[in-house]
Amino acid sequence: MLISKVSILLATFFTAMTTYAQVRQPNIVFIFADDLGYADTSIYGSEVIQTPHIDALAGEGILFTQGYVSHPVCSPSRAGLMTGRYQQRHGWEFNPARRDENVGMDVLQRTIADELKAQGYVTAMVGKWHLGQSEIHHPMSRGFDSYFGVLAGGSQFFETLPQGAEVARNGIPQKRSPYNGVYRGRELIQVDEYLTDVFTEEALTFVEKHADDPFFLYLSHTTPHTPLQATEQYLDRYGHIRDMATRVYAAMVSSLDDSVGRLVQKLKDVGQYENTIIAFLSDNGCAGYIGNACSNGELSGFKRYHQEGGIRIPYILSWPGELEGNRVLDTPVISLDLMSTFTAAAGQPVETEDSVNLLPYLKGEVEGDPHDYLYWRSGPTMAIRDDRWKLIKFKLSNFGDDLVDATGRLTPPAEGWPTDAPLGHKIVLYDLLNDPGETTNLAERFPEIVMRLDAKYAQWNAELPLASDAILPGLRSIQTEIDDEKVQLIF
Repeated sequence: MLISKVSILLATFFTAMTTYAQVRQPNIVFIFADDLGYADTSIYGSEVIQTPHIDALAGEGILFTQGYVSHPVCSPSRAGLMTGRYQQRHGWEFNPARRDENVGMDVLQRTIADELKAQGYVTAMVGKWHLGQSEIHHPMSRGFDSYFGVLAGGSQFFETLPQGAEVARNGIPQKRSPYNGVYRGRELIQVDEYLTDVFTEEALTFVEKHADDPFFLYLSHTTPHTPLQATEQYLDRYGHIRDMATRVYAAMVSSLDDSVGRLVQKLKDVGQYENTIIAFLSDNGCAGYIGNACSNGELSGFKRYHQEGGIRIPYILSWPGELEGNRVLDTPVISLDLMSTFTAAAGQPVETEDSVNLLPYLKGEVEGDPHDYLYWRSGPTMAIRDDRWKLIKFKLSNFGDDLVDATGRLTPPAEGWPTDAPLGHKIVLYDLLNDPGETTNLAERFPEIVMRLDAKYAQWNAELPLASDAILPGLRSIQTEIDDEKVQLIF
């Protein structure tokens, strides 16, 4: 009789433990690289940079060949990601160009952190924020329980505490902004070690501390964004590369790869790897202004461009306990989808106009593509994609060569950059199925497709709020040549 009661108790205990294991919400880890090119990891085709840990993550998860972000530059891309909505819907269309000391992403917008915190998650952010620096825009006012990182768009990787004067871009001594320093919470602190390693250590500490809680960790590296800086530890791995910029860039990506590997190992050490969703993306394509150090492979364009090289990025999802791994999917997806995907995995899906829960597609419960159309807009520059076709309308430039410096940057007019296109647009149409490198403009050959996509874009654009001071571009623009015509890119 006693044995029977013991058996019943043991059975009840193990049933309860099994139920707990099944019910516990998955941890969510999102790793965001900064300016990492589409082809800057070996799993995506790099023959220069070896990334065994990112490759392993893809091997145990799902690698998307057509993963996108919602904007080709840093800050608006992050605003779309955080809200699961096209950033134009809430007025954060351009890089703030130092205006984020006073303004930031709309405080009425709920973030992924807000939604997951409401579902019982411990939330932490480590790394680059770039969505506002004032108290109401601080990460800990936007759903994160803790914050450690850089509030502005970038930082030095060494000597990160702002102090004294430094020489600015034009040779004019200026005080370094405090927002380029590292904050713990709301306090500016001294950091002596290499910033990528410091961010990684902070992430590992968080995972160790909260192994028994469902947690959301947003690890937003500044790597491999400029300035190009690396330690000897990583530089030694690429001593055979003669070009110093390429060598340093490869070393920085190597530090990023090590960060991924260490974080995965920590999740395994605390017994949470199987129950953790890991997403790995970049905020935009490689920055062409650093030369040939980075690579978008066969894709045309770079950061700032609405061509594939500016918006198509490495996009990896892993959830070993739930999703079949070692898969490569050609389905077009976008960073906006992480809002619905993460919250659905947590148990209470949050739907927006733009975010799609990818889990039913990844589990084989739903067939087809998650999106009929994807959209991009940066002032007068726009793009739209359906299944195979991509339409881009570039603003024709009305600035002379005498206003363009050696880098192609335009001298800003006193009133700022206009968001209209008084000279009209250069229209290009690409067949991404047969021409992913966007080499052949088919606009004249297929005018009916141009009209269809243009009309669909106009319908989407009409839903967006009118331009206001909050979404006017900063004083940043470049002139470039597309299909033998000079066009202007505003960012």
